[in-house]
Amino acid sequence: MRQREKGAGRDLSYPPLPDPLVVPVYDNHTHLEIADGEQSLSVAEQLDRASSVGVRGVIQVGGDLETSRWSAAMAAREPRMLAAVAIHPNEAPVYEAAGTLDDALAEIAELATRPRVVAIGETGLDFFRTGPEGHASQLRSFEAHIDIAKQNGLALQIHDRDAHAAVIETLLRVGAPDRTVFHCFSGDVEMARILADNGWYLSFAGTVTFKNAQNLREALAAVPRRLLLVETDAPFLTPAPFRGRPNAPYLLPHTLRVMADHLETEATILATQISSNTELVYGRWDAEPVTVTEPEPDTSWVGGLA
Repeated sequence: MRQREKGAGRDLSYPPLPDPLVVPVYDNHTHLEIADGEQSLSVAEQLDRASSVGVRGVIQVGGDLETSRWSAAMAAREPRMLAAVAIHPNEAPVYEAAGTLDDALAEIAELATRPRVVAIGETGLDFFRTGPEGHASQLRSFEAHIDIAKQNGLALQIHDRDAHAAVIETLLRVGAPDRTVFHCFSGDVEMARILADNGWYLSFAGTVTFKNAQNLREALAAVPRRLLLVETDAPFLTPAPFRGRPNAPYLLPHTLRVMADHLETEATILATQISSNTELVYGRWDAEPVTVTEPEPDTSWVGGLA
């Protein structure tokens, strides 16, 4: 594992375990190849902690060739993990500049055929970290990923940062896969309704728990619950009250409970719905834990991920 870059003065200790969920759920989007915190946890340790609080499985998400290979290899032998593979939108211009984007996309297409690879992602558009000079490469990569997902009957996990209109226009123009997920949904009520009208899923991360994220909570309440998913995006976006500390799949219950409170429903009811939604998008996980030996990923791209 590679270490995430640490901020000055940041609390690097992992938060305590939350109270377990009565009804288990899945972490729809996480990056276990990125180590964080004072204590480096193996994949097995991360998943053991998650299992102990009612997080029964994760989608491990790639962002370049190295981490996509790692994700596919880990999921093939870890029953609590399924994989998503892709070239992250901020990485597409890098591959393009090196003249290797076509080769990278071809390898993603091959990885998409591997056992327990259930999604193409994270892909999409990011106009926050990549300037106009990189937009054409991002768009070409995004459209290629959409095609790979459709050809293989896989879900699509979208990264959308400061590019809401362009992402939606692209999906409508080329045709979205049957199961399209907006990872770490960051839009408003109007955007949420557009997604719902098209049957696209909204995955909420720890950001929905932040005090200044009323727009996300309003969007959460504006869409059918059959389209809701939940994620950590670990090690990023740690939910309140531990914002800024290392995130991990075992912290997912904090986000789920805030969502349930805002929807004025019981956590068990919402967890039942979200668990069912997640299995409809990705299929089912096996539950028996195994011992794994982790290959070493190259996560030098991580600065452009969150």
